[in-house]
Amino acid sequence: MKKNYTYGVIGSGSWATALIKILSENVKEINWYIRNSENIDFIKNNSHNPNYLSSVELDLSKLKISEDISEVARNSDVIIIAIPSEFVNYEMKKINIDISEKIIICAVKGLVQETNLLFGKHMNKFFNVSKNNFLVIGGPCHAEEVALEKLSYLTIGSFNIKLCEKISNDFSCKYINVKASDDVVGIEYASMLKNIYALAMGISNGLGYGDNYQSVLMSNSIKEMKRFISKRHKIKRNINNSAYLGDLLVTGYSTFSRNRMFGNMIGKGYTVKAAQLEMKMVAEGYIATKKAFLLNHDSVNKIKTPIIDAVYKILYNKRSARKIFKELSDVIS
Repeated sequence: MKKNYTYGVIGSGSWATALIKILSENVKEINWYIRNSENIDFIKNNSHNPNYLSSVELDLSKLKISEDISEVARNSDVIIIAIPSEFVNYEMKKINIDISEKIIICAVKGLVQETNLLFGKHMNKFFNVSKNNFLVIGGPCHAEEVALEKLSYLTIGSFNIKLCEKISNDFSCKYINVKASDDVVGIEYASMLKNIYALAMGISNGLGYGDNYQSVLMSNSIKEMKRFISKRHKIKRNINNSAYLGDLLVTGYSTFSRNRMFGNMIGKGYTVKAAQLEMKMVAEGYIATKKAFLLNHDSVNKIKTPIIDAVYKILYNKRSARKIFKELSDVIS
């Protein structure tokens, strides 16, 4: 196994910027794909991302920034994909080199829009990436707290535990604790589902429900998450571990959570379009809700997902949030 890896980061949002900051603590060279040349010029001149985590001072001595995604892929041993799920396939199709032997780290939170596959399965099917060269990175870890260097936690999953431990060391620093896991599929699903439940928490808050109700909603969310993941990948896992419950809690309760913020607007009466325009950021729980709803209802033996169903009815069937959550309150306990 190679002693020192050169990393490449695909994406320029908050999470990509946070990962750049973390890696800069340990790694000597990082290639960074940013599609907007104006943003590249700004970063090179000011050492800050103009749009996301702009308080973070970037170590330019370690960064090689390019608007050519293939160049970044070519020059990197490890490629981290940190793009919203609805755009990831569009960007990945731009890569014109063979990346089947590269190490791929998934920082995507949701199913690939066009294929309805988890990112790991998508990479195996369309890019011939072996499962032993694939890893997934989970929380609980808000990009905004990484920017402030507040103690945070990551879980990195891989079927290849030796590789996972090596990669974990590159992410570990004074404000980041990392745990290795072999539950790749579970972490990928948890990263998607927690955004839906955070959106539900936001809706309940926007409707005026208090802490008592939201605590019950949260406890039901983790039980629903367990049923959903176990249906699709039944292995021994502790759903109360930080990659599942921890990530759900921070996304559901934090003021930094864009999914909670999006849901809060919906609860207050915003339309989906109005909320999206005001946020100017992607709330991945919106797309994830439809994906999870259809994935479950298209299954032969669908499971009970009252929270996902409720959010779907509000967002996609344009049902009254107040009425749907009143119905939901009679189901959860």
